[in-house]
Amino acid sequence: MESLLNAESLVLLEKMKLLEEVFWFNPGIQTTHNGLKGSPFTLVDVQDADERLKRFAPYIAKVFPETKSSNGIIESNLIKIPAMKQKLVEIYNQAFLGDLWLKCDSHLPIAGSIKARGGIYEVLKYAEDLAIEQKLLTLKDDYSILASEEFRRFFSQYTIAVGSTGNLGLSIGIMSAKLGFKVSVHMSADAKQWKKDLLRSKGVRVIEYEADYSKAVEEGRKQAESDPLCYFVDDENSPHLFLGYAVAALRLQKQLKELGIKVDENHPLLVYLPCGVGGAPGGITFGLKLIFQDHVHCFFAEPTHSPCMLLGLMTGLHEKISVQDIGVDNITAADGLAVGRPSGFVGKIIQPILSGAYTVRDQELFTLLKNLVDTEEIKLEPSSLAGMIGPIRLWQERNGGLRKYSLLEKINHASHIVWATGGSMVPDEIMKQYYDNVE
Repeated sequence: MESLLNAESLVLLEKMKLLEEVFWFNPGIQTTHNGLKGSPFTLVDVQDADERLKRFAPYIAKVFPETKSSNGIIESNLIKIPAMKQKLVEIYNQAFLGDLWLKCDSHLPIAGSIKARGGIYEVLKYAEDLAIEQKLLTLKDDYSILASEEFRRFFSQYTIAVGSTGNLGLSIGIMSAKLGFKVSVHMSADAKQWKKDLLRSKGVRVIEYEADYSKAVEEGRKQAESDPLCYFVDDENSPHLFLGYAVAALRLQKQLKELGIKVDENHPLLVYLPCGVGGAPGGITFGLKLIFQDHVHCFFAEPTHSPCMLLGLMTGLHEKISVQDIGVDNITAADGLAVGRPSGFVGKIIQPILSGAYTVRDQELFTLLKNLVDTEEIKLEPSSLAGMIGPIRLWQERNGGLRKYSLLEKINHASHIVWATGGSMVPDEIMKQYYDNVE
């Protein structure tokens, strides 16, 4: 493995083994035009996914009242957080230039996390495929008919299975159960009890494991293989999840335009995305690069105890290496990011287009969580805060990363977007524990 790494990466690898925070800038990044050439997807695929979500909007609005105001479109706000920016400057004694924004996927309707994008999309696609195949539905129908008892009976013949650390399980479980599917969610040891309890309250079968995320996915896959009426949502390899996440870029483009935020050669967009197995941040990065090309730079944020995607990208080994292989334990309070082995499917797509990745200590996440509540009255779960330190860390690396991407002279016109991935469904008593967990 080490022969694949340059001297700089070898230094980072040793720091990762010691659980030190690192910032990796992708030495293999290409222009967007070249980097997307080998991709299995195009903008047409993302637009197709967007159209499917629009077809389902009448059904969503009918069965989930919280989406009525958006006419069944599942979307989150983009909000400016100037008080948090000032707090970051104070606590890290480090100024950074550009506006700070929060993309509130933490508050997405139905599932309260970024997984409401890809997870719900894949369930809807499967439901549509089944119904059209059986001639129960056409693309011209009003999809609100799917709320009928007839369709619930039809879908109840089928089972959907998924392996999850928590949030993907919530989105798959809630959406599948609403349609009438039987659902099995295989949950790793890292999954929080309240997420298991919530799923069970929706009629979802939850299977618990003492092992980590990879084992939960493996067991879910086995169940599906043994049952011809069971569909497995493969978080590690699913093109449908990936495209569902990528639709976020089309929506963000519209929001930025409405807010008057420029993204061009002189107004770069810098996006910080918490990363577990890689599907959600990978899909969003892919979509953003399709839309904004070389004017957007995406950075993945991972816990020091679970830097699987950074490790896979840096070594070029992708899913063939895990954090345990370098002596890192994959035990973190950021349960949504507690993944030891990255998705090779995602890693290979984003390898030429991702600007970089960094790691953050668990305790830092709790500090950031408390400060966001104090300054902006926004409550996120710990894993969601991994992106928040990104602008500070990037500025600290300005003589490396910012120069590398020719951003130093443009950074005062930049927009920084921290992608919040979960938090709105966390019970109050659990959130209080998070808030109080500051040294």
